[in-house]
Amino acid sequence: MTIASDSEPAMPLDGVTVLELGHIVAGPFCTLLLADLGAEVVKIEHPEGGDSVRDSSPVGNSSFNYVNRDKLSVTLDLKSEGGRTVFERLLEESDVLVENFGPGTVERLGVGYEDLRVNRPELVYCSIKGFNRGPYEGYPALDPVAEAMSGLMSVTGNPGQPPVRVGTSIADMTASLYGAIAILAALRQRETTGEGQKVEVPLFESTVALMGYWLAYTEAYDAVPEPLGAGHPNWSPYDVFRTGDESWVFVGPSSERQWVALCEALDCSLHEDERFDSAEARRANAEELDAILHAEFRRFETDELLELLRDAGVPVAPVNDTRAVCSDPHLEATDALTTVEAVEGDGGTVRVPRFPVLASGFPRITSSDPPRLGADTEVILRALDYTAEEIEALREQGAV
Repeated sequence: MTIASDSEPAMPLDGVTVLELGHIVAGPFCTLLLADLGAEVVKIEHPEGGDSVRDSSPVGNSSFNYVNRDKLSVTLDLKSEGGRTVFERLLEESDVLVENFGPGTVERLGVGYEDLRVNRPELVYCSIKGFNRGPYEGYPALDPVAEAMSGLMSVTGNPGQPPVRVGTSIADMTASLYGAIAILAALRQRETTGEGQKVEVPLFESTVALMGYWLAYTEAYDAVPEPLGAGHPNWSPYDVFRTGDESWVFVGPSSERQWVALCEALDCSLHEDERFDSAEARRANAEELDAILHAEFRRFETDELLELLRDAGVPVAPVNDTRAVCSDPHLEATDALTTVEAVEGDGGTVRVPRFPVLASGFPRITSSDPPRLGADTEVILRALDYTAEEIEALREQGAV
């Protein structure tokens, strides 16, 4: 089934139809990645309200407008006979289903993998849940639950302060990325076997994977890392510093060459001081070194320091807020953001990130706006050969 225009250049997932039974971030971000690769994504929502973050709050609206671009919206009541019939006809035309409802929800609705594989054995079915099957599988889960349990929250923030979560939905989006990778692998495998499969993607274990080298550190050295702030115990200096105009910059020379270049750029001889003349010495005297550098960096305005250190080949970056990111000249030059019409909240156009990968074999798609609730229901029903009278009957029943 192809509803969208076929005027775009060829994409890797052309001809692949994805059904999304998703809400909030994890499911919708996974299917967004597939849409960015050319799949046609049909977002199935309940007729009364739809995705739970639709028109929920400024942050919820913004989340919806980002992760739901490039999709079609169909409203179906899966508990109704008519809605279930439409769903089954949609399923016949589909290759992939992605869901991130709570444990047991799709089974209660009769749309779990075991229910659907009987008539659609070619289906690739992706479930994004809090935990893999095991002792925790029935626990309620959110992004911060995974961050807390994975150890990520324990290393985020500053020493002596309460643990904090990462400032975006990192666990949800990490699971989404693993989900998209697994779906692509399952589609590739289907080319050989002719069979679909179920892939189960957990927030918890996916976030644990991000902590891999810290887990290896604990296992090898019987030590537990403290909250890191903006630093890293492997290097010094490696932190954020105030500049003369009260802005923050990150400075992180991670090699001896970069450390010498930093000192020469600052016109100081710290690299000749025995307290700081090796990586080991700098780690041992990190607090003293940071105090000296804080004073050094205060001599410069932010733009002056950035230019000085970049020219010297030293890793340095301004700590941008989101307004600065939205106006970043590099993102502008690389066409990294796309403009869509916001359908939730106050409306108007907003710029959101595009698929960040550049490939020589396929382009980045031209994004479409996130869909209004049920905006594509009639078009899709007609594509499934429903007549106008049948569509009206389904509406009267509340099935769509």
